[in-house]
Amino acid sequence: MSFTLATWNINSVRLREDLVARLMAEQQPDILCLQECKSPVDKIPLEQFQALGYHFIVARGQKGYNGVAILSKLPIADAGEKDFATMGHARHVAARLENGVTIHNCYVPAGGDIPDRTQNEKFGQKLDFLTDMRDYFRAEKPERAILVGDLNIAPREDDVWDHKKLLKIVSHTPIEVEHFNQVMEAGDWADVTRNDLPQGKLYSWWSYRAADWDSADKGRRLDHIWASRDIAAAAHGSRILRDTRGWTQPSDHVPVFATFDL
Repeated sequence: MSFTLATWNINSVRLREDLVARLMAEQQPDILCLQECKSPVDKIPLEQFQALGYHFIVARGQKGYNGVAILSKLPIADAGEKDFATMGHARHVAARLENGVTIHNCYVPAGGDIPDRTQNEKFGQKLDFLTDMRDYFRAEKPERAILVGDLNIAPREDDVWDHKKLLKIVSHTPIEVEHFNQVMEAGDWADVTRNDLPQGKLYSWWSYRAADWDSADKGRRLDHIWASRDIAAAAHGSRILRDTRGWTQPSDHVPVFATFDL
Protein backbone atom coordinates (compact mmCIF):
# COMPACT_ATOMS: atom_id res chain seq x y z
CA MET A 1 0.00 0.00 0.00
CA SER A 2 1.45 3.33 -1.08
CA PHE A 3 0.01 6.67 -0.04
CA THR A 4 1.07 10.31 -0.06
CA LEU A 5 0.36 12.44 2.98
CA ALA A 6 0.46 16.22 3.37
CA THR A 7 0.29 18.44 6.44
CA TRP A 8 -0.74 22.11 6.31
CA ASN A 9 -1.58 24.77 8.85
CA ILE A 10 -4.38 26.36 6.86
CA ASN A 11 -5.16 29.27 9.20
CA SER A 12 -8.96 28.94 8.77
CA VAL A 13 -10.37 26.17 6.64
CA ARG A 14 -13.50 28.16 5.85
CA LEU A 15 -11.63 31.27 4.77
CA ARG A 16 -9.24 29.18 2.66
CA GLU A 17 -11.61 26.45 1.45
CA ASP A 18 -10.69 27.15 -2.17
CA LEU A 19 -6.97 26.89 -1.43
CA VAL A 20 -7.50 23.49 0.18
CA ALA A 21 -9.51 22.39 -2.85
CA ARG A 22 -6.81 23.70 -5.20
CA LEU A 23 -4.14 21.74 -3.36
CA MET A 24 -6.32 18.63 -3.48
CA ALA A 25 -6.94 19.02 -7.21
CA GLU A 26 -3.37 19.87 -8.20
CA GLN A 27 -1.36 17.66 -5.84
CA GLN A 28 -3.88 14.94 -4.93
CA PRO A 29 -2.42 13.73 -1.64
CA ASP A 30 -4.23 10.65 -0.40
CA ILE A 31 -4.37 12.15 3.08
CA LEU A 32 -4.37 15.82 4.02
CA CYS A 33 -3.88 16.84 7.65
CA LEU A 34 -4.92 20.39 8.49
CA GLN A 35 -4.20 22.46 11.57
CA GLU A 36 -5.63 25.74 12.84
CA CYS A 37 -8.93 25.02 11.11
CA LYS A 38 -10.67 27.61 13.34
CA SER A 39 -14.00 25.88 12.92
CA PRO A 40 -16.36 23.55 14.71
CA VAL A 41 -16.32 20.18 12.96
CA ASP A 42 -19.89 20.57 11.68
CA LYS A 43 -18.94 23.86 9.98
CA ILE A 44 -15.98 22.49 8.01
CA PRO A 45 -16.94 22.91 4.31
CA LEU A 46 -16.84 19.29 3.17
CA GLU A 47 -18.91 19.35 -0.02
CA GLN A 48 -16.13 20.61 -2.29
CA PHE A 49 -13.57 18.30 -0.66
CA GLN A 50 -15.84 15.27 -1.05
CA ALA A 51 -16.36 16.10 -4.72
CA LEU A 52 -12.58 15.81 -5.10
CA GLY A 53 -12.58 12.34 -3.55
CA TYR A 54 -11.96 13.12 0.11
CA HIS A 55 -14.87 11.18 1.55
CA PHE A 56 -13.38 10.46 4.97
CA ILE A 57 -12.75 12.90 7.80
CA VAL A 58 -11.63 12.64 11.41
CA ALA A 59 -11.50 16.00 13.15
CA ARG A 60 -11.69 17.97 16.37
CA GLY A 61 -12.75 21.60 16.24
CA GLN A 62 -13.72 24.69 18.14
CA LYS A 63 -15.13 28.04 17.15
CA GLY A 64 -12.55 30.56 15.99
CA TYR A 65 -9.43 28.86 17.33
CA ASN A 66 -7.21 25.82 16.92
CA GLY A 67 -8.84 22.77 15.29
CA VAL A 68 -7.29 19.75 13.56
CA ALA A 69 -8.68 17.65 10.72
CA ILE A 70 -7.58 14.60 8.74
CA LEU A 71 -9.19 14.45 5.29
CA SER A 72 -8.63 11.25 3.37
CA LYS A 73 -9.39 9.45 0.13
CA LEU A 74 -8.60 6.23 1.98
CA PRO A 75 -10.89 4.82 4.69
CA ILE A 76 -9.88 6.01 8.16
CA ALA A 77 -11.26 5.34 11.61
CA ASP A 78 -11.29 7.78 14.51
CA ALA A 79 -8.49 6.85 16.93
CA GLY A 80 -9.18 9.50 19.57
CA GLU A 81 -7.45 12.57 20.84
CA LYS A 82 -5.27 13.76 23.71
CA ASP A 83 -5.75 17.03 25.55
CA PHE A 84 -2.06 17.71 26.09
CA ALA A 85 -1.45 20.28 28.86
CA THR A 86 -5.16 19.99 29.76
CA MET A 87 -6.10 23.24 28.04
CA GLY A 88 -9.33 22.02 26.49
CA HIS A 89 -8.07 22.98 23.05
CA ALA A 90 -8.66 21.05 19.82
CA ARG A 91 -4.97 20.46 19.11
CA HIS A 92 -4.65 16.71 18.53
CA VAL A 93 -6.58 14.03 16.71
CA ALA A 94 -5.61 10.56 15.55
CA ALA A 95 -6.93 8.35 12.75
CA ARG A 96 -6.19 4.77 11.78
CA LEU A 97 -5.84 3.43 8.27
CA GLU A 98 -7.10 -0.02 7.32
CA ASN A 99 -3.50 -1.30 7.27
CA GLY A 100 -3.19 -0.43 10.97
CA VAL A 101 -1.09 2.70 10.59
CA THR A 102 -2.07 5.44 13.04
CA ILE A 103 -1.75 9.09 12.03
CA HIS A 104 -1.38 11.72 14.75
CA ASN A 105 -2.22 15.27 13.68
CA CYS A 106 -0.89 17.86 16.15
CA TYR A 107 -1.00 21.62 16.54
CA VAL A 108 1.48 22.66 19.23
CA PRO A 109 0.81 26.09 20.80
CA ALA A 110 2.81 28.92 19.26
CA GLY A 111 3.92 30.14 22.66
CA GLY A 112 3.50 33.91 22.43
CA ASP A 113 6.37 36.37 21.97
CA ILE A 114 8.37 36.21 25.20
CA PRO A 115 10.37 32.98 25.77
CA ASP A 116 9.94 33.01 29.55
CA ARG A 117 7.13 31.17 31.30
CA THR A 118 7.29 33.50 34.31
CA GLN A 119 6.42 36.46 32.08
CA ASN A 120 4.35 34.69 29.44
CA GLU A 121 1.72 32.08 30.29
CA LYS A 122 1.50 30.94 26.68
CA PHE A 123 5.16 29.95 26.63
CA GLY A 124 4.64 27.84 29.72
CA GLN A 125 1.63 26.17 28.10
CA LYS A 126 3.76 25.32 25.06
CA LEU A 127 6.44 23.68 27.18
CA ASP A 128 3.82 21.80 29.21
CA PHE A 129 2.16 20.60 25.98
CA LEU A 130 5.47 19.20 24.76
CA THR A 131 6.19 17.61 28.14
CA ASP A 132 2.81 15.86 28.04
CA MET A 133 3.54 14.65 24.50
CA ARG A 134 6.88 13.29 25.70
CA ASP A 135 5.29 11.45 28.60
CA TYR A 136 2.49 10.06 26.45
CA PHE A 137 4.81 8.61 23.82
CA ARG A 138 7.20 7.34 26.47
CA ALA A 139 4.34 5.42 28.12
CA GLU A 140 2.79 4.24 24.84
CA LYS A 141 5.65 3.70 22.43
CA PRO A 142 4.33 4.35 18.93
CA GLU A 143 4.32 1.49 16.44
CA ARG A 144 3.31 1.79 12.79
CA ALA A 145 2.61 5.44 13.45
CA ILE A 146 3.03 8.78 11.71
CA LEU A 147 2.96 12.13 13.49
CA VAL A 148 2.45 15.32 11.51
CA GLY A 149 1.54 18.90 12.12
CA ASP A 150 2.46 22.43 12.97
CA LEU A 151 4.77 21.75 15.89
CA ASN A 152 5.76 25.43 16.06
CA ILE A 153 9.44 24.69 16.57
CA ALA A 154 12.28 24.90 14.06
CA PRO A 155 14.80 22.55 15.69
CA ARG A 156 17.91 22.71 13.51
CA GLU A 157 20.22 25.60 12.70
CA ASP A 158 19.34 25.21 9.02
CA ASP A 159 15.60 25.20 9.81
CA VAL A 160 15.72 28.99 10.28
CA TRP A 161 16.99 31.86 8.19
CA ASP A 162 19.52 32.97 10.84
CA HIS A 163 20.33 30.67 13.74
CA LYS A 164 22.14 33.24 15.91
CA LYS A 165 19.51 35.94 15.46
CA LEU A 166 16.67 33.56 16.36
CA LEU A 167 18.17 31.94 19.46
CA LYS A 168 16.06 34.19 21.68
CA ILE A 169 13.00 34.14 19.40
CA VAL A 170 10.10 31.83 20.27
CA SER A 171 10.16 28.71 18.03
CA HIS A 172 13.97 28.38 18.01
CA THR A 173 15.05 28.87 21.61
CA PRO A 174 17.26 26.18 23.16
CA ILE A 175 14.62 25.18 25.75
CA GLU A 176 12.00 24.64 23.04
CA VAL A 177 14.39 22.61 20.91
CA GLU A 178 15.28 20.54 23.99
CA HIS A 179 11.60 19.79 24.64
CA PHE A 180 11.06 19.02 20.94
CA ASN A 181 13.95 16.56 20.92
CA GLN A 182 12.66 14.91 24.08
CA VAL A 183 9.33 14.20 22.35
CA MET A 184 11.20 12.69 19.40
CA GLU A 185 13.38 10.53 21.64
CA ALA A 186 10.47 9.38 23.81
CA GLY A 187 8.65 7.96 20.81
CA ASP A 188 11.81 7.02 18.89
CA TRP A 189 10.41 9.14 16.08
CA ALA A 190 12.30 9.70 12.83
CA ASP A 191 12.25 13.07 11.09
CA VAL A 192 11.02 11.97 7.67
CA THR A 193 11.59 15.33 5.98
CA ARG A 194 15.20 15.61 7.08
CA ASN A 195 15.90 11.94 6.38
CA ASP A 196 14.95 12.69 2.77
CA LEU A 197 16.39 16.21 2.60
CA PRO A 198 19.30 16.15 5.05
CA GLN A 199 21.21 19.19 3.85
CA GLY A 200 20.42 22.85 3.34
CA LYS A 201 17.92 25.36 4.61
CA LEU A 202 14.28 24.27 4.64
CA TYR A 203 11.31 26.44 5.58
CA SER A 204 7.56 25.87 5.80
CA TRP A 205 6.52 29.23 7.29
CA TRP A 206 7.07 32.87 6.37
CA SER A 207 5.65 35.70 8.48
CA TYR A 208 2.81 37.86 7.22
CA ARG A 209 4.84 40.81 8.52
CA ALA A 210 7.39 40.55 5.70
CA ALA A 211 6.56 42.96 2.89
CA ASP A 212 8.08 40.57 0.36
CA TRP A 213 8.30 37.15 1.97
CA ASP A 214 9.86 35.54 -1.11
CA SER A 215 12.83 37.84 -1.62
CA ALA A 216 13.42 38.37 2.11
CA ASP A 217 13.12 34.60 2.64
CA LYS A 218 13.18 34.82 6.43
CA GLY A 219 11.53 31.46 6.94
CA ARG A 220 11.37 28.71 9.54
CA ARG A 221 10.59 24.98 9.33
CA LEU A 222 7.74 24.71 11.81
CA ASP A 223 5.75 21.91 10.10
CA HIS A 224 6.91 18.34 10.41
CA ILE A 225 6.33 14.74 9.38
CA TRP A 226 7.64 12.03 11.68
CA ALA A 227 7.42 8.25 11.49
CA SER A 228 7.89 5.61 14.15
CA ARG A 229 11.18 3.82 13.71
CA ASP A 230 9.57 0.57 12.51
CA ILE A 231 8.16 2.23 9.38
CA ALA A 232 10.58 5.13 8.86
CA ALA A 233 12.41 3.34 6.06
CA ALA A 234 9.14 3.15 4.10
CA ALA A 235 8.98 6.95 3.81
CA HIS A 236 10.32 8.85 0.82
CA GLY A 237 9.55 11.66 -1.61
CA SER A 238 9.53 14.48 0.93
CA ARG A 239 8.92 17.98 -0.37
CA ILE A 240 7.71 21.37 0.79
CA LEU A 241 5.33 23.20 -1.52
CA ARG A 242 6.76 26.70 -1.20
CA ASP A 243 4.68 28.15 -4.05
CA THR A 244 1.48 28.03 -2.02
CA ARG A 245 2.80 30.88 0.13
CA GLY A 246 2.33 33.07 -2.94
CA TRP A 247 -1.29 32.07 -3.62
CA THR A 248 -4.05 34.64 -3.15
CA GLN A 249 -4.87 35.18 0.54
CA PRO A 250 -2.45 32.43 1.59
CA SER A 251 -1.78 30.83 4.90
CA ASP A 252 1.59 31.82 6.33
CA HIS A 253 2.41 28.09 6.35
CA VAL A 254 2.87 25.84 3.31
CA PRO A 255 2.16 22.12 2.89
CA VAL A 256 4.77 19.47 3.64
CA PHE A 257 4.53 16.12 1.81
CA ALA A 258 5.86 12.58 2.17
CA THR A 259 5.01 9.25 0.58
CA PHE A 260 4.87 5.94 2.45
CA ASP A 261 5.07 2.43 0.98
CA LEU A 262 3.49 0.18 3.59
